[in-house]
Amino acid sequence: MAIRPRDEVRPPRRYRVVLHNDDFTSMEFVVEVLVRYFQKSETQANRIMLEVHTRGSGVAGVYPRDVAETRVVQVTELARAEGFPLRLTAEPE
Repeated sequence: MAIRPRDEVRPPRRYRVVLHNDDFTSMEFVVEVLVRYFQKSETQANRIMLEVHTRGSGVAGVYPRDVAETRVVQVTELARAEGFPLRLTAEPE
């Protein structure tokens, strides 16, 4: 009887939460979201916001899939309630 090797166990795939630039969402709102939902410091939040503004997108954080998708939904709902078209996506790393 041959012994079969164990299947390799891999850690779960992680997902980047990406903020996308638009011409209507205020910079202050983006900073607020980064501090409140992604636990960024004011300095980190400003740096990410400027990256979104100048490059068109920026990574808010990297999380397991369910956490990333939950944050996307929470922030999108808040943005719509505030009248902003902010777009976020969860992309595999």
